[in-house]
Amino acid sequence: MKPVLLAATLALLALTDKGAAHEFWIDPEDFMIDVGEGLSGQLRVGTEFVGSPMSYVPRRFETFVVLNGGDTVEVEGRIGDIPALAMEGLSDGLAVVVHQTGVSELEWSEWQRFLDFAIHKDLGDVTAMHEERGLSQEGVREDYIRYAKSLVAVGDGEGADARYGMRAELVALDNPYTDALDGTISMELWYDDELRPDYQVELFAEDAEGNVEITYHRTDADGIVHLPVQPGMIYMADSVFLEAVEPAEEGDAIWVTHWANMTFAVPG
Repeated sequence: MKPVLLAATLALLALTDKGAAHEFWIDPEDFMIDVGEGLSGQLRVGTEFVGSPMSYVPRRFETFVVLNGGDTVEVEGRIGDIPALAMEGLSDGLAVVVHQTGVSELEWSEWQRFLDFAIHKDLGDVTAMHEERGLSQEGVREDYIRYAKSLVAVGDGEGADARYGMRAELVALDNPYTDALDGTISMELWYDDELRPDYQVELFAEDAEGNVEITYHRTDADGIVHLPVQPGMIYMADSVFLEAVEPAEEGDAIWVTHWANMTFAVPG
């Protein structure tokens, strides 16, 4: 991945609605490593595949594991470590990194910003949903949870992704390191234990020069999306779900967003 640009980092920090419309992803230093080589990677939050690194802070996540060789290994570290992911001793085959954050909260400073976000992520007619619930458009409070995965080839990279069981989750049906992809990679999109048909998946594609192209796709009737891929590229797939919640008291969130994310590379 390209290094974080200072200007982009400062812009992120300056936003009032911190992290509001930003993806969260796992960014391995290398998507293909040798057996015996350490797996290292950043947790990032940002836009257009440019993001600030997040440190290793256990109280901020619910799950941080690597699935490899039939084992589920907890990612360990010291508080404040950057990169947040550093692991040795992985077996030959596919490694699936899984990270679920805790709950974060924000207040939208302007209704139009929340509306633009909902349109961008194709979350439905939030104006109508707001009106049906008798909610004010002032000071909209949202909680959000991120569910990120990353596919890394260790040695031969053989193996398959599988559903870990997170509330929102992308599951790769193809192995980008060993399968003949024929120009596409297929993924299931899960939410609340169901495959989600006709749902938006945003795809970020980064080339070797750091240029990023963003395209939009939809799952089919079976909840499977077929994403276009090319050799020599790094990819991130992202999909967001909106849940209505009733606040227990004034100031509580009225919406929760659940973000499913997957990063992987296609060998050149």
